[in-house]
Amino acid sequence: MLSLARRPGQKIRIGEDIVLVVREIRGRQVKVGIEAPPHIRVLREEIYEELVAANKKAAEAGASPEALKELKKAQKATKDEDT
Repeated sequence: MLSLARRPGQKIRIGEDIVLVVREIRGRQVKVGIEAPPHIRVLREEIYEELVAANKKAAEAGASPEALKELKKAQKATKDEDT
């Protein structure tokens, strides 16, 4: 893992089209802005884990209507939180 020290306003570039911007540092909390193309999903780890679990549950359940509803609900929650 690469570890970098940055100050507010400084940026980190990943490839040609992803930029991380240190927005604010307050105590032990760092606010980061992420600039990425629309086709790249940016998720917090806990949301990603929820989606993985929902996908696994749907696959194990044979994609029952109830499992698909849960998956759709998790995806909607992700979209709502990202906006």
